[in-house]
Amino acid sequence: MLSVGGPAVAQDDAGFQSYMRELRQQALADGVSGRTADAVFPTMTLNPRVIELDRAQPGATNSSAIPAFAPYRTQHVDAARIARGRQTYQAQRYRLQRIEQQTGVPESVMVAIWGHETNYGSYTGDFDLLRSLASLAYEGRRRSLFAGEFIAGLKMLDRGVTRSQLKGSWAGAMGNPQFLPSIYLRIARDGDGDGRADIWNSPADTLASIGNYFVDAGWRAGQPWGVAVNVPAGFDRSQVRNRLVSPRCPRVFERHSGWRTIAEWRALGVSAQNGRSLDGSVMATLLEPDGPGATAYLLTSNYRVILDYNCSNFYALSVGLLADAVER
Repeated sequence: MLSVGGPAVAQDDAGFQSYMRELRQQALADGVSGRTADAVFPTMTLNPRVIELDRAQPGATNSSAIPAFAPYRTQHVDAARIARGRQTYQAQRYRLQRIEQQTGVPESVMVAIWGHETNYGSYTGDFDLLRSLASLAYEGRRRSLFAGEFIAGLKMLDRGVTRSQLKGSWAGAMGNPQFLPSIYLRIARDGDGDGRADIWNSPADTLASIGNYFVDAGWRAGQPWGVAVNVPAGFDRSQVRNRLVSPRCPRVFERHSGWRTIAEWRALGVSAQNGRSLDGSVMATLLEPDGPGATAYLLTSNYRVILDYNCSNFYALSVGLLADAVER
């Protein structure tokens, strides 16, 4: 851990500046302009706070306990967020309809992502993005990731994004959709035709960029994300156990069953709540986030696209449920 003592802080600062010289050479070799490097690197100072926040993340510990989903759902799919989502949905319909026609991504899903990430733009973060990313790269736990994102941030400056726009979360996410710099460079889109992808101020650019992210991640048009279901008492879960190990986010995917068609799930007695149903040929996995006896979900491949945005079952379920509530 970083010490708060004077000599230790001075040593950390010296180590940070030494690493900045190394990172500058890496950035220049990766195509960042000398002009941008000269403007940014002399301003870089270590931010111990972002390192503290990173080390406090669940992934930085060995904790294996998984809390219940119900409290998370209550907090993140609440009446206020639903109401504001419906207002945003109605206000942006003319944009949303066009983007859905172009991408196949449902209007309500794009709105739900915006709502979850920044509460429809009400808070996008105020950390100096480049300082945060440089500090996290120096700390070293995920150096390759954060060094790459720092260099991507410099490339954004080369593209004409202003330094004042590079504000966001402590971990480097920014703008209405909370894109990392590398995602911005690859995915962000100009939705209003002004020649810029302004994910900070333009609803059109924000929604077009979210839609493009989902297309890039493999969204299948016309297929829902999933449906809430009841699992019959005495259901033999061993017959649907997932025997595959995901190379990405294994703790997330190990909670899912194996794949079956919706018709096969029906034959096993799994029934959709509120009379909803999916096409019997659609493949889905079963997730019981609060265990047997509570609401479960059959989840399609589009649910996994939401997981690509944020690899958390609680996040992806809440996005889907918020989207459903916004559209009603």
